[in-house]
Amino acid sequence: MTRGALLDVLDQDYIRTAYAKGLSPRRVVWKHALRNALNPVITAITGWFAELLAGAFFVEKIFYWKGIGKVTVDALEELDFPVVMGSVLISSFFFIVIGLLADLLYGLVDPRVRISA
Repeated sequence: MTRGALLDVLDQDYIRTAYAKGLSPRRVVWKHALRNALNPVITAITGWFAELLAGAFFVEKIFYWKGIGKVTVDALEELDFPVVMGSVLISSFFFIVIGLLADLLYGLVDPRVRISA
Protein backbone atom coordinates (compact mmCIF):
# COMPACT_ATOMS: atom_id res chain seq x y z
CA MET A 1 0.00 0.00 0.00
CA THR A 2 1.35 3.41 -0.92
CA ARG A 3 1.35 6.41 1.33
CA GLY A 4 -0.61 9.55 0.61
CA ALA A 5 0.76 12.13 -1.78
CA LEU A 6 1.10 14.78 0.91
CA LEU A 7 3.02 12.43 3.20
CA ASP A 8 5.42 11.62 0.38
CA VAL A 9 5.98 15.30 -0.32
CA LEU A 10 6.59 16.06 3.37
CA ASP A 11 9.60 13.69 3.27
CA GLN A 12 11.30 15.60 0.45
CA ASP A 13 14.52 17.57 0.87
CA TYR A 14 13.03 20.94 -0.06
CA ILE A 15 10.52 20.62 2.81
CA ARG A 16 13.39 20.10 5.25
CA THR A 17 15.11 23.10 3.69
CA ALA A 18 11.99 25.22 4.19
CA TYR A 19 11.88 24.22 7.86
CA ALA A 20 15.61 24.97 8.16
CA LYS A 21 15.03 28.46 6.75
CA GLY A 22 12.72 29.08 9.71
CA LEU A 23 9.37 29.03 7.95
CA SER A 24 6.36 28.17 10.08
CA PRO A 25 4.89 24.67 9.72
CA ARG A 26 1.64 26.16 8.41
CA ARG A 27 3.46 28.06 5.67
CA VAL A 28 5.57 25.05 4.74
CA VAL A 29 2.52 22.81 4.39
CA TRP A 30 0.27 25.29 2.57
CA LYS A 31 2.84 27.03 0.38
CA HIS A 32 5.31 24.24 -0.43
CA ALA A 33 3.97 20.77 0.30
CA LEU A 34 0.30 21.04 -0.63
CA ARG A 35 0.94 22.66 -3.99
CA ASN A 36 3.26 19.86 -5.04
CA ALA A 37 0.95 17.17 -3.68
CA LEU A 38 -2.04 18.42 -5.68
CA ASN A 39 -0.74 17.39 -9.13
CA PRO A 40 -1.65 13.70 -8.79
CA VAL A 41 -4.97 14.66 -7.21
CA ILE A 42 -5.87 16.86 -10.19
CA THR A 43 -4.90 14.05 -12.55
CA ALA A 44 -7.09 11.55 -10.69
CA ILE A 45 -10.12 13.83 -10.46
CA THR A 46 -10.08 14.81 -14.13
CA GLY A 47 -9.59 11.14 -15.02
CA TRP A 48 -12.67 10.27 -13.00
CA PHE A 49 -14.75 12.76 -14.97
CA ALA A 50 -13.57 11.18 -18.21
CA GLU A 51 -14.48 7.73 -16.87
CA LEU A 52 -17.92 8.98 -15.86
CA LEU A 53 -18.54 10.29 -19.34
CA ALA A 54 -17.39 7.04 -20.95
CA GLY A 55 -19.39 4.95 -18.45
CA ALA A 56 -22.56 6.88 -19.27
CA PHE A 57 -22.78 5.04 -22.58
CA PHE A 58 -23.06 1.67 -20.85
CA VAL A 59 -25.28 2.78 -17.98
CA GLU A 60 -27.75 4.56 -20.23
CA LYS A 61 -28.01 1.57 -22.54
CA ILE A 62 -28.40 -0.98 -19.74
CA PHE A 63 -31.02 0.99 -17.77
CA TYR A 64 -32.73 2.47 -20.84
CA TRP A 65 -32.11 6.06 -19.75
CA LYS A 66 -32.43 8.71 -22.41
CA GLY A 67 -29.11 10.40 -22.97
CA ILE A 68 -26.22 10.75 -25.37
CA GLY A 69 -24.94 7.28 -24.53
CA LYS A 70 -28.16 5.49 -25.43
CA VAL A 71 -28.61 7.63 -28.54
CA THR A 72 -25.08 6.76 -29.68
CA VAL A 73 -25.44 3.03 -29.08
CA ASP A 74 -28.84 2.97 -30.81
CA ALA A 75 -27.38 4.89 -33.75
CA LEU A 76 -24.51 2.40 -33.98
CA GLU A 77 -26.96 -0.50 -34.05
CA GLU A 78 -28.98 1.19 -36.82
CA LEU A 79 -25.86 2.36 -38.73
CA ASP A 80 -26.99 5.98 -38.44
CA PHE A 81 -23.58 7.51 -39.04
CA PRO A 82 -24.48 11.23 -38.85
CA VAL A 83 -25.86 10.73 -35.33
CA VAL A 84 -22.77 8.72 -34.36
CA MET A 85 -20.48 11.44 -35.71
CA GLY A 86 -22.43 14.11 -33.84
CA SER A 87 -22.33 12.24 -30.53
CA VAL A 88 -18.63 11.50 -30.94
CA LEU A 89 -18.05 15.19 -31.65
CA ILE A 90 -19.93 16.22 -28.50
CA SER A 91 -18.22 13.58 -26.36
CA SER A 92 -14.76 14.49 -27.64
CA PHE A 93 -15.51 18.15 -26.93
CA PHE A 94 -16.20 17.27 -23.29
CA PHE A 95 -12.98 15.22 -23.10
CA ILE A 96 -11.02 18.15 -24.50
CA VAL A 97 -12.61 20.59 -22.05
CA ILE A 98 -11.78 18.26 -19.14
CA GLY A 99 -8.16 17.98 -20.33
CA LEU A 100 -7.90 21.75 -20.76
CA LEU A 101 -9.30 22.27 -17.28
CA ALA A 102 -6.70 19.87 -15.88
CA ASP A 103 -3.90 21.75 -17.65
CA LEU A 104 -5.15 25.09 -16.36
CA LEU A 105 -5.35 23.72 -12.82
CA TYR A 106 -1.79 22.40 -13.11
CA GLY A 107 -0.60 25.90 -14.01
CA LEU A 108 -2.60 27.43 -11.18
CA VAL A 109 -1.28 25.02 -8.55
CA ASP A 110 2.31 24.50 -9.68
CA PRO A 111 4.21 27.53 -11.00
CA ARG A 112 6.81 25.28 -12.65
CA VAL A 113 4.19 24.19 -15.18
CA ARG A 114 3.33 27.70 -16.37
CA ILE A 115 4.47 28.73 -19.82
CA SER A 116 6.53 31.88 -19.92
CA ALA A 117 6.59 33.92 -23.11
